[in-house]
Amino acid sequence: MRNKKNIFAIIGSASANSSNLTLVNKLAQLTGDAFHWTIFNDLKTLPHFDPELSTGDSPQPIKAFRECIEKADGIIICTPEYVFSIPSGLKNAIEWCVSTTVFSNKPTGLITASAHGQKGQEELQLIMQTLMAKFTAETTLLIQGVKGKVTVEGEIKDDQTKESFLRFANAFTNLVVEGDSTTLI
Repeated sequence: MRNKKNIFAIIGSASANSSNLTLVNKLAQLTGDAFHWTIFNDLKTLPHFDPELSTGDSPQPIKAFRECIEKADGIIICTPEYVFSIPSGLKNAIEWCVSTTVFSNKPTGLITASAHGQKGQEELQLIMQTLMAKFTAETTLLIQGVKGKVTVEGEIKDDQTKESFLRFANAFTNLVVEGDSTTLI
């Protein structure tokens, strides 16, 4: 039996009943044999980005957040789209990491689950590419109309979405475990 890899999941939604959290919980359930999960659902507790504090003596919550990213074997970011963009809390958290290399070459999965989501997904991919996170087309997933496709219990009701989600889970697992997202588990 192989050692479990550590995954740090960042939930981009500020909602307590987030479909994004539900999806990450489902993903954690599916990949529990390969991964130990830490889910960060507290973006609103992080201080506002201050470029003067981004290097050197950053606030303790930021140091802890960065350390979780740095120690993880893989990262999942699951977020809605707010006003054709990523949510401000997620952008704030990522901005605190720009002056570091915590995302550099880090195996990453990006899920945008929202009513529409296309612009938010494009923005998130651009930002994470800029931070040199390691992701592929197979480790990105857009779920449009998420509220009609995923129940609050995490059941994926739409067959095409279920297939896409399973392909994503496979690709992400392989990216983290083997460095290759194109093979199957």
